[in-house]
Amino acid sequence: MTKSGELPKRRRAGHAGLAWNSPNLAGEQTLALSSPDFGNEGAIPAVHASTRVGGEDLSPALTWSSAPGGTAQLLLVVEDPDAPTPMPFVHCVALLDPSVTGLAHGALGAGSPSDGVRVLRSGIGSGYFGPAPPKSHGPHRYVFQLFALATPVTTSSSRALESAKPRDVLAAAGDVLARGRLDGFYQRT
Repeated sequence: MTKSGELPKRRRAGHAGLAWNSPNLAGEQTLALSSPDFGNEGAIPAVHASTRVGGEDLSPALTWSSAPGGTAQLLLVVEDPDAPTPMPFVHCVALLDPSVTGLAHGALGAGSPSDGVRVLRSGIGSGYFGPAPPKSHGPHRYVFQLFALATPVTTSSSRALESAKPRDVLAAAGDVLARGRLDGFYQRT
């Protein structure tokens, strides 16, 4: 039994709820997604963590292979499946022009996204929100997922796409031509 206000160390959202595992976001082809800031399964540098935990909320630089022909839009989703929540915590959702093949540091900032980047609502506000796992909760996996979509994302709700809940945006996406994934870890002690 835990004391009031403490998080159970074993409580995690789990990988099943990741966008990657959504049937509507399955794709046959692969996009090679990478970052010069950390390797797949590597540690995410502190500068990319949330300002709440001493970082700068600076989105990492990302690069990927060219999207296949017929791509209308790219969807980038960053999630934490180790969050002590019912579903993975969404750290970023962005729509990208299909001609974009990389993002510079900070390109996912809500106040100044790069050309060809449309940042949407995440779990907290909009734009990139860096890792901020609970203290002493162990390492958290941050899953950067990129989907090449054959049709642009539109939502059926009356709210604008920028204010739509992340899960509504993910549910509205489909016709995935290719996808890529990059996992990084961050831990607070």
